[in-house]
Amino acid sequence: MNTILSSTTKTVLIGPDQPFVIIGERINPTGRKMLAAEMAAGNYERVKSDALAQVAAGAQILDVNAGIPLADEPAIMAETIRLVQSLVDVPLCIDSSIVAALQSGLEAYAGKALVNSVTGEEDRLETVLPLVKKHGAAVIAISNDDTGISDDPEVRFAVAKKIVERAMDYGIPREDVIIDPLVMPIGAKRYAGRQVFAIIRRVREELGCNTVCGASNVSFGLPNRKGINTAFVPMLMAAGMTCAITNPLEAELRTAILAADALMGNDENCTAWIAANVSESAAPRERRRSRRTRG
Repeated sequence: MNTILSSTTKTVLIGPDQPFVIIGERINPTGRKMLAAEMAAGNYERVKSDALAQVAAGAQILDVNAGIPLADEPAIMAETIRLVQSLVDVPLCIDSSIVAALQSGLEAYAGKALVNSVTGEEDRLETVLPLVKKHGAAVIAISNDDTGISDDPEVRFAVAKKIVERAMDYGIPREDVIIDPLVMPIGAKRYAGRQVFAIIRRVREELGCNTVCGASNVSFGLPNRKGINTAFVPMLMAAGMTCAITNPLEAELRTAILAADALMGNDENCTAWIAANVSESAAPRERRRSRRTRG
């Protein structure tokens, strides 16, 4: 079952038989003081460079967050959405905990966006889902509710199921609800990885929905986070996850995703793997040829 997102010129399919989709995470001022200060001051040069670099690195969707304390988040969100859409042709994920910012971003957006996010909390369901339906968007459903984030995967699955059912009550088809099972740090919760794999399988088999996560959360607080993240994402893919919000600029992670796509049969004739590796191996040959010519 495919989730279809679009910009004015490009359509992206997220689904179990499609190549894994990278949602670029870098247009987010959380934890990035310089970016936050620049966006609050109306300086979007770093946003521009991040947008272009992520798409060049292989991101098929870009997450856009404008959560800056004491700033006019709805206005900044709309401005950022319009700017990014003028620079790149990929669909966008409009990311905010502020409903007014989601609304502002959706009003500025051209195409079918992904909204990040809705939870199982009643007030959130009642405000975000009608907005998603009105704008014909898709939505990320996070598996927590008024009681918080449960350590029990059965509870998190039940929350996901509840959100899917409520979305369908609003006329949002299940393929437009992407479940985030919530990745917890393995440094704090030993079996957090196993729990997520189990939830992903159940969501795919019982709900028929696609899944997403913030993949780097799993390594929080540990050394060599890139090493863990690079191993984790292919394991998520094997469990059935179809997209992730992550950093496409990490070359090792991109390589791992391409390899996993090929191994799972989602890269027909290994075309993407061959293209990536032929282009990488061609550069050293060109440099050697150039040195021989100069000699």
